[in-house]
Amino acid sequence: MVNGKKEEIPPFPHHKAYIYRCKQFFLAKRLTTHLTMGNFVTLKELYNGFKNKSSIPRVLLVDPTSDCNLKCKGCWSQDYESGHNISYKKFDDILDQAENLGIMDCLMTGGEPLLRKEDILKLCKKHDKMTFGAFTNATLIDEEFADEMAKLGNLNVFISIEGTKEENDFRRGAGVYDKAIRSMDILKSREIAFAFSACYHSKNYKTIASDEFLDYMREKGAWFGWLFQYIPVGSTADTSLVCTAEQRAYVQEKIRDYCVKHDYVIIDFWNNGHLAFGCLAAGIGFVHINAKGDVEPCAFCHYSDSNIHEVSLAEALRSKFFTAFRAAQPFSQNPLRPCPLIDNPQAIIDVVNEGDARSTHLSNPESPEDLAKKSFERAEEWGEKADELFKKMPEHNQKNFPKFLKYLAFKKGITDGRRKKV
Repeated sequence: MVNGKKEEIPPFPHHKAYIYRCKQFFLAKRLTTHLTMGNFVTLKELYNGFKNKSSIPRVLLVDPTSDCNLKCKGCWSQDYESGHNISYKKFDDILDQAENLGIMDCLMTGGEPLLRKEDILKLCKKHDKMTFGAFTNATLIDEEFADEMAKLGNLNVFISIEGTKEENDFRRGAGVYDKAIRSMDILKSREIAFAFSACYHSKNYKTIASDEFLDYMREKGAWFGWLFQYIPVGSTADTSLVCTAEQRAYVQEKIRDYCVKHDYVIIDFWNNGHLAFGCLAAGIGFVHINAKGDVEPCAFCHYSDSNIHEVSLAEALRSKFFTAFRAAQPFSQNPLRPCPLIDNPQAIIDVVNEGDARSTHLSNPESPEDLAKKSFERAEEWGEKADELFKKMPEHNQKNFPKFLKYLAFKKGITDGRRKKV
């Protein structure tokens, strides 16, 4: 059921099948659903993890470039040194390695990945057993590109939009909202499934969680949505945009109710821990490679101890830092406090130091201690609110999360040869 009508879902790796798998994963009400979804992909990950002595992620995140054609307020991309690109040859090699490990989903971040759209189209065509997705500002989507997407069938786009035209262009620049909406019309006219991707912060959170905004995204053709909280990454980050506990709780409750009412999927990573396994970084669910080749736990965690130009993807997943990171998961027994960056900031200090990782934030590096300083107060505030919210959750959420964590401990025992009591 998509936006009120039934849609046929072609077999994986079609872009619509990817979205259906996301729905299965994030709305699973029991562990058996996770274990049997997508032609038993979870069991395959366990086997490949055992074989490679490392947790194998479901999703590979790659920054094809650090460059961007916009300069959005509060985005770390504008802090990056310009000119870093993963060459076509290296990207192709990374995808070969991923397929050999059993990773069949590749999402592209940045920078603006569609600055490399010709290379992306070639790679999607060559690796036609994988599904691809690009988080994009959508300014480079035109009819010609959409036609190529429709021919390929295995490429999604996730269009960044921040609320109303005024709220969007406040961060992204004049005229960007209109271009994003036009790109949605182009994709919808070709029956291409896409998602909206919104970063919510202290100035737009009510709009992002409103029925009016979400109804409009569905009307424009968005099959599902991604929500990201503003994270104060980088030494020059604007901390005034960080949501308070009350603002975050407002989004969490409104989004939950909307998704239930409309049978719609909106993935809010920091507030969806109860629907998955808490933090999914460092190979548990995904892994990130930036445009310089640094292998990072996630797109927001800019620390690494390995580079894809020097080691294989399998070796990076077994690195000292990643192993320390996974050993520390889950970072909380409350699934609404999954993240070491903003929910448990002492944890990011501990795992970075234990794993001998370095900052990879390019032009504005910061120590884990400096990053954590910006989040201690908010984390404490959110901890109290999160405990209150978890007690109000449906009984199946409260009962299932401990089961998920036992499975997580079992998985780490199989793949990393260690288990953490939960």
